[in-house]
Amino acid sequence: MLMKVSIIIPVLNEAAQIADALSELQSCRDQGHEVIVVDGGSTDDTMSRAGACADKLLQADTGRAMQMNRGVDEAEGDVLLFLHADTRLPETALTQIIEAVEDGYYWGRFNVRLSGEQFLFRIIEQMMNLRSCVTGVATGDQAIFVSRESIDIIGSYPQLPLMEDVVFSKRLRDLGWPACIRQRVLTSSRRWEHGGILRTVFLMWRLRLLFFFGVPAEKLAKQY
Repeated sequence: MLMKVSIIIPVLNEAAQIADALSELQSCRDQGHEVIVVDGGSTDDTMSRAGACADKLLQADTGRAMQMNRGVDEAEGDVLLFLHADTRLPETALTQIIEAVEDGYYWGRFNVRLSGEQFLFRIIEQMMNLRSCVTGVATGDQAIFVSRESIDIIGSYPQLPLMEDVVFSKRLRDLGWPACIRQRVLTSSRRWEHGGILRTVFLMWRLRLLFFFGVPAEKLAKQY
């Protein structure tokens, strides 16, 4: 019997792109997988535009960790895929996820490509992919997936306003190294473009370093 994948998408004011994001996942639903959209208090038309393009439309308190955990509570799949609204999966993504879990991986992530065309983005994405492979830590942009068994063992996302992916990855890493799928998801570079490429890179590295040295995520979230 084919494993069922639950695709959990946390959203907040994503009306401009949620319909396009979900339209690309309809073939997954046709194959028996499910799409769960969890809203964190949008003030635009995000949920109405999601409409019939998702199997479940849920509400949660604002915060990706809380939203994703709400999705976990309602998910029926054998595998959970956490997908940002501005990230697009490659065509064979679910096949590769299922194969990785069947091969014994508790969890995994994809390599990433940023949508921007500037050369600096090629360097940034290569650094992200290399760092993730070397450290066994992934970010939400990389479409983290986990087996249901993993969630039963370590629990769901830590209730942090920032760095929840880092902590979650480290807990999963205690179970086993991630499946590092080389095929790339395409994720928006809007965060870098809005804040300035180099400025955003330095900010992210600074926050990760401070978190490593014990600065609370709640304090770092104010700087982010």
